[in-house]
Amino acid sequence: MRTRNAALVGTLCVGLSAVLTACGGGEDPDAGTNGVGKLEATAIQDRARAAARGAETVHLSGNVVSQGRTYRIDMRLKKNGGRGQVSSSNASAFELLRVGDELYLKAPAGFWARGATPSPAAPTAKADAAAAAGKLDDKYVKVPADDPSYQQLKGFTDKDVLLDGLIGLHGTLARGEHGAVGGVRTIRVTGAKGGGGTLDVSLTGTPYPLRVQRAGGAGQLELDSWGKDFALAVPAKEQTVDYGKQLHIPSGG
Repeated sequence: MRTRNAALVGTLCVGLSAVLTACGGGEDPDAGTNGVGKLEATAIQDRARAAARGAETVHLSGNVVSQGRTYRIDMRLKKNGGRGQVSSSNASAFELLRVGDELYLKAPAGFWARGATPSPAAPTAKADAAAAAGKLDDKYVKVPADDPSYQQLKGFTDKDVLLDGLIGLHGTLARGEHGAVGGVRTIRVTGAKGGGGTLDVSLTGTPYPLRVQRAGGAGQLELDSWGKDFALAVPAKEQTVDYGKQLHIPSGG
């Protein structure tokens, strides 16, 4: 009887050898993957960065903490621009649209009113500011290239600049655990024992970065829809306002 049982166990081990690393062992986490899970941590990050740069488009969403403010961003980006929404804890949400060098900001009147600084010595200043804000309400306002806020706002729509800053982890890199993001199998890379941020890279197909946790608790972002095209065009003339001077973006914006 003992010999028969041993033979049965041996047969089962042989039958399962295609999916198990050994009898009594676990499933190979890299079986059927693109193989990056077996690379060194720096090589995984390099592959993810190269994949991100090579992609035509990406959808990026999550939270970013910058200069003490937390921003919620939801952007679709491509090489020549992007569109989406940005909001912060102390300001109204606003939309950004960039096509080439043409950058537009769309926001409700309340957003623009916060940027007005009427003088107490001028009783009509507040009313004038409210009227001006009303004219900008829900319109695509063109941001002049020499406006102080232009480069900051453009940064939210610049695929390569934004991703290069996000994907680079800090400190000595280490290969972490296997996991999943949105149902896609991943390998995690950590910087400085996790304190330098973490990066989850796809083990399916192209090794795209799928989730980034920024160092020092500076936010978490998820990246998907890699290579999926989307419409990007300058808004119709009747939808736009060419303000032609400094916009006075609210400080919380």
